[in-house]
Amino acid sequence: MEREEESRTRTERKVKKAAQLLFFRRHRIPGVKGWELKKALGDDYLAVLGVLNSALDRLGMEVKRISEEGAERGEGEGEEKTERDRFMIVLKDPVIEKASGERIDEVAMLAATLAYIISKQGKAPRKAVEDFLSEKFPKQRVFFALDRYIRQGYLGEDESVLYIGWRTRAEVDRKSLVDLILSS
Repeated sequence: MEREEESRTRTERKVKKAAQLLFFRRHRIPGVKGWELKKALGDDYLAVLGVLNSALDRLGMEVKRISEEGAERGEGEGEEKTERDRFMIVLKDPVIEKASGERIDEVAMLAATLAYIISKQGKAPRKAVEDFLSEKFPKQRVFFALDRYIRQGYLGEDESVLYIGWRTRAEVDRKSLVDLILSS
């Protein structure tokens, strides 16, 4: 009986620690790498995240696991790949329209950029995106915004070609974005 109580207390402590690591940003980029969670929580960190995920589910949030190189990962991935993945807490269904803290024109520029790249099958030359955005926004702001989106992980860049970044895959419902744009 005592051993079971001890195990429950230890799990609760680990869940609280995981929540603290995931909720509070320590770096410029949100979320925590798998190896950081493993170091802080132990080898069973994926099980601890499962318990945290079930607690967050009641609040309309979830722990999302995302690879910075590719798409979202499933449960059966290799241990070394899991440690390189980023884990972050995201809203399942946003209930507040103004939850980002960004200026409305910045959000509009990001939405337009993502919609343009999605319409080009996920990749577009940077110059084409800059020209597209410059029709509606000041050119200087466009250059700064694209660089910031790349730094923040919303976009990726390879040899002057922009593509959807890891953070967009984690935070943005691309199908809803396209549906909203097409319906307006």
